[in-house]
Amino acid sequence: MQVEGIGEKLIDQLVENGLVREFADLYTLTEEQWLSLERTGRRLVARLTKSLEASKTPTLARFLYALGIRHVGENTSRILSESFPSLEQLYVAEVEQLVEIQDIGPIVADSVHRFFSQEENRAAIQRLLDAGVSPVPPEVVELSEEAEGHDFAGKTFVLTGKLTEFTREEAKAEILARGGKVSGSVSKKTDFLLAGEKAGSKRTKAEALGISILDEETFRSLL
Repeated sequence: MQVEGIGEKLIDQLVENGLVREFADLYTLTEEQWLSLERTGRRLVARLTKSLEASKTPTLARFLYALGIRHVGENTSRILSESFPSLEQLYVAEVEQLVEIQDIGPIVADSVHRFFSQEENRAAIQRLLDAGVSPVPPEVVELSEEAEGHDFAGKTFVLTGKLTEFTREEAKAEILARGGKVSGSVSKKTDFLLAGEKAGSKRTKAEALGISILDEETFRSLL
């Protein structure tokens, strides 16, 4: 949730004094409760209050990551938020739906499904929402008619090796602008591998799966 200024020592005091039992409790603390802790003053409390207020609008990806779902890291949280841009959609997502997403395997899918199926987890999320936390869904990018008709539209790319004509971010931006997607790992769902120098194991796997491998020259011509 990226709440600045609240370190481990402060959290320890809050827990030891029975002021915080779960994350949502941070948003209900009064100034008097903050001031009851050691080494706090009104200036510090003002900063903490401002930081907590700012943390109420995290991206949905950041919110999901902060929930601590087993096997779900920052990248997986981003992927989930792009596929299910609301908590309500995640609440009802079945394992079969989750597995269909690029880079979401059966173990992660089962973990996500179990988490959102448990009433205590939903209740904890609801307490955060009731406290004013409002996750922001990922921005929906409107594609131009040209992008929608491009060969990259709807295709999944993996980038590997050292690129010389593009940086990784530049190549990714070119793909996204044409309606494509970029993944971090090669799988049967990968359509293209953009391979630079010393591509390594990802190229080997792509070759084994019969995935189209592009060098930078070919990639540029396809743009």
